This record gives sequence, structure tokens and C-alpha cells, in this order.
Amino acid sequence: MSVASRAPAHIRSLSPYQPGKPVSELARETGIPEANIVKLASNENPFGMSPKAREAAAAALEEGARYPDGNAYALKAALAKKYGVDISQLVIGNGSNDVLEIATQTFLSPGDATVFAQYSFAVYPLATLARGGRCIQTPAKHYGHDLDAMAAAIDDATRIVFIANPNNPTGTFLSGGEIEAFLARVPQDVLVVLDEAYTEFLPTEKRYDAIAWVARFPNLLVSRTLCKAYGLAGLRLGYAVAHPDVAGLMNRVRQPFNASVVAQAAAVAALEDGDFVRKVAENNRQGMAQLTAAFIELGLEWIPSFGNFVTVRVGDGAQVNRALLDQGVIVRPIAGYGLPEWLRVSIGLPAENVRFIAALRRALT
Repeated sequence: MSVASRAPAHIRSLSPYQPGKPVSELARETGIPEANIVKLASNENPFGMSPKAREAAAAALEEGARYPDGNAYALKAALAKKYGVDISQLVIGNGSNDVLEIATQTFLSPGDATVFAQYSFAVYPLATLARGGRCIQTPAKHYGHDLDAMAAAIDDATRIVFIANPNNPTGTFLSGGEIEAFLARVPQDVLVVLDEAYTEFLPTEKRYDAIAWVARFPNLLVSRTLCKAYGLAGLRLGYAVAHPDVAGLMNRVRQPFNASVVAQAAAVAALEDGDFVRKVAENNRQGMAQLTAAFIELGLEWIPSFGNFVTVRVGDGAQVNRALLDQGVIVRPIAGYGLPEWLRVSIGLPAENVRFIAALRRALT
């Protein structure tokens, strides 16, 4: 009997999350210089951090030998001011992925269940299974959430419902009215985690104020990130807004120093740089049009997306992905989501998009 065999069965059954291939790894595999590789695999911000965030991060390094503020007071104060909430309603995470993990750690016991849609974020089942929970996956509707099916799937053991809006990896979108009506149907003792990692990319006419709903729905948790539109993916910073009772419980189990000195400082500065976020969103709008025009030209099907990525059907996803890698272009195969014919492509800078389109054209011939 080994030590590993003593681990709980639900832990031994897990398959680890597979991140996008790093540029350095492809460079080692192919010999292509890193400077000649385009990475459009992980929904990262092609502009990087805003100058304000970069300056704040560099200054914060002077405090790198000291522990960060475990309560992240300055960051919470900035978020509270921005969204008109109380500091007691906030939970800070090492990326929004951490927020999702904290939610399951707080509210799931072995045998409890979570509900989520087919083709939604892979962390939902991973976080559930890591707590010994049971996954209830409902069939997708047009590659997105079927809220009627999700409401019907909630049972006596259900403790959390996950909704990603826009959804990753398919980019689908639910209107605010649809989500609000769903919240009214969910039992008050079931936590609804509304994962809004890509909300900053929504056009103005599609936006809704989920954070304002928390006052009416105390079982709602809104999860957001500064890793996408704000460009802090490498620093890892996410947050949740919830009822004080929910946030208070999550803060009991949250790691006390899960947001570094540098990440907290950069996040405060990033939240103040609205011009940068608007520039990022406009580049995303133009880049989405650039890629989908190419898909039309190539006769390819894609899923209309409201994130900073688009999922396109290419036939043999593994084969086309390999052909792209051989040309120094990294995208995201999503066979693990049950979509082996599709690839997810992040929106890059105009020149990066051109490079991908040319490589895709060659890969398909």
C-alpha cells in the first residue's frame, strides 16, 4: 500500500487542468525562435498590462520582502468604490479560478452536487470533484447554457450552480433578463456563481448590472477577473462580490496571502485605467471582425462569441492544430470539452490575427 493509494478516490480520479501551450515550450519543440511565435491560445490581453498597472507593479517590488496585506484593503476599497458595494461583500482571489475553488471549498461537502452546462469552463467539474462532490452537467443549447434544463436539474443535494457569461470556451451569451429570471427560480439555499470573466468585452447594448442583483438575491455570487481585459494574467488577480454572509464564509477558508503585493498594487492602478480597457475592447471588436471575415472566406463555421476569443470548426482539430504549431502559431484545441473538430482562437493584435489567418489557410490545404 503506497502513500498515493491512500489519497481519496475522488482525488485519484481527477485529470489535471490542461493550460494553453507556453511559447517557450513550442520553441523548444520546434526550434522556432520565441520572437517568431504567436500565441492565441489562452485569452490573454495582447496589449499586456496598462502603463499605470506596470508602473504600480514595479514600485510594489520594493515591498517584495514583506507579506502582502492579507485583507487586500486598498484593492477592496477600490472595488467597493467602483461598484458601490461594501468591503464586507468582497473576496479576493489568485485569479477568478481561485474564487471558484474557494466557493466549492466553502459550500461543498462530499456527496453534494453542482450544476453546470455542457461546454462550460473545465474548472467547474474539477473543483467539484476535488471536494468529493457530484457533477450534474446539463446538455448545451446552441453550444451554450439551457437555463430551463439547469433549473430542472437542481436537486436536494445541489449546493452550487455555475453560469459562465460569456461562456468559455464557446463564447455564447445570456441576456441579463434571462439570468435574472433564472435567479428567481433557484432555491435560496443554492449558491449561483455567475462567472463574468469576459464581461468587459460585451458591447454596451448587451451589458447588465449583475452586481446590483446581489442585494435582491443573497444566494448570488458574481465572479470577475483582472486577468483578461485588464491584462494581469501573469500576476493572477480575481474577485467576487456576494452577500456579506457568503463572502465572510469564503474569507474564512481563503488563503491569507493569495494576492501578492505586486498583484494588489497593479490591480488598484488597473481599475483606474478606463482608457486602456476601452482600447482593449475596441481592438477585440475589430479583431473579431477580422477573424470571422476570414472564416467566411474559408467556408468555416464558427460560434458567435462575446468574449475575447472565437471557436471555429476546422474538421480534424488535432491535425489542424499540429499544422498551426509547426508554423509557430499556438491556438487552443478543445477536444477535452467534447469538441474535437473545433479550435478556440484568442483575439490578438491585427498583425497576429493576420499571421493566424495565413497559417490556418495553409493548415487547411
